[in-house]
Amino acid sequence: MAGLLSLILLGASGWGWYLTRVAEQNLSRQDVIPTDGNDNVGGGDADATNILIVGNDNRTNLTPEQLTELGVSLEPGMNTDTMILLHVPADGSLASFVSFPRDSYVDVPGYGTHKLNSAFALGYSEDPPADSTDDERAAFGARKLIQTISSISGLTIDHYVSIDLFGFVLLTDIVGGVPVNLCQAQQEPKSGINLPAGAQEISGPQALAFVRQRDGLPRGDLDRIVRQQVFIGGMVSTLLSQEVFFDLGLQRDLVEAASQALTVDAELDLFGLAEQMQAVTAGTVNFQTMPNRGVGTEDGLSIVIPEEREVLYDFFANLTAGDLVVAPPAAPELVDPGEVSVSVFNGSGAGGLAAQTQSELEAAGFVVSSTGNADSSDYIQTEIRYAEGQESQAATLAGSIPGAVVRTDAGLEGNDVQLVLGSDFNGVGQAVDPAEVPDAGAAEVPRTAADTGCIN
Repeated sequence: MAGLLSLILLGASGWGWYLTRVAEQNLSRQDVIPTDGNDNVGGGDADATNILIVGNDNRTNLTPEQLTELGVSLEPGMNTDTMILLHVPADGSLASFVSFPRDSYVDVPGYGTHKLNSAFALGYSEDPPADSTDDERAAFGARKLIQTISSISGLTIDHYVSIDLFGFVLLTDIVGGVPVNLCQAQQEPKSGINLPAGAQEISGPQALAFVRQRDGLPRGDLDRIVRQQVFIGGMVSTLLSQEVFFDLGLQRDLVEAASQALTVDAELDLFGLAEQMQAVTAGTVNFQTMPNRGVGTEDGLSIVIPEEREVLYDFFANLTAGDLVVAPPAAPELVDPGEVSVSVFNGSGAGGLAAQTQSELEAAGFVVSSTGNADSSDYIQTEIRYAEGQESQAATLAGSIPGAVVRTDAGLEGNDVQLVLGSDFNGVGQAVDPAEVPDAGAAEVPRTAADTGCIN
């Protein structure tokens, strides 16, 4: 995804034509768009562009040194555990990324019901003639996956993009890091992740570990999907930043590396897509997950249960609706903590926490005007409340309590910012505990690439 965005977003710059020529010298192209089983039967916008983006886990081309650097072992076959649909309306006004959980229990055309990540493998191993090359088998796998995604979404898949592990890592190194924000520190041996809580920039093997981790997360693969969406959003913000926009050498390096890491379909017009997406901003790129009913079991296997076909078709048919994306306001400028006056209210139920927090805030340079108990001792989430005009003060305080809910309060007057301590509060300078996961059936609020709140 980062690779594709490097090509299409930078391709919209002043020397986009030249960059697309650089890309074409290195891109691998395959004839993978099927001639059947790929139809717009769900009533979606026929003029929109739908691109299926796949992260492949092929490791056979990695050296022993690269395997060690990435913290992975050599495994046969090619897994496609990351599958995302990029939907761009004809006017290029927004870009919607929709993630498909790998364990979604779906119909794979010609093979019955399987987990979604089996579609590519079935096409790869079962469809080709016996004397097929690996590249020919991969093309069969891609066609079967496209047919499966088309049947789920009701949309025609126009293009296909695949990126490999090492190319992903190389891109993050070249761009100099991608911003993410963790609600709590993460250490997990299978992925190799070892990152602190809070806002930070990640690259290289730790960036790969960030998007690969599944064990140790409350919702497993569904939380991993959020990680991947956040990472793509961070890459979008980075690519649209002035640091990249005005560095022509960096742009060329990014496009060259991205094109070497990507395999695309035979007809994808990179320059045309770049021109179509010139109006895209971080606030008009949104991220969602295929509607589902949460996790279940089938024959002893953990699966994700998709919504009914009518619900899915309606969801994908309305991706272009303008009300899906609300561009957030620009982030407020931060001020010195000494300019922030805080009223502390204890709603956690823990005795003496307001006084303790006063000491911690004052040690961090904030001014505490008063302390007391909140109107209830049952606050689950810590809140920062502020009156209109105090946006910078509230943002400064929020930087010292990552993950706290920040909201305006029309009933507040004066210059004080209110800090209401909930049971998730861990102290000044510490991220709050992650919020409880909502019900699987709850309506999802799309993220945008400009969102910076902490995640699992």
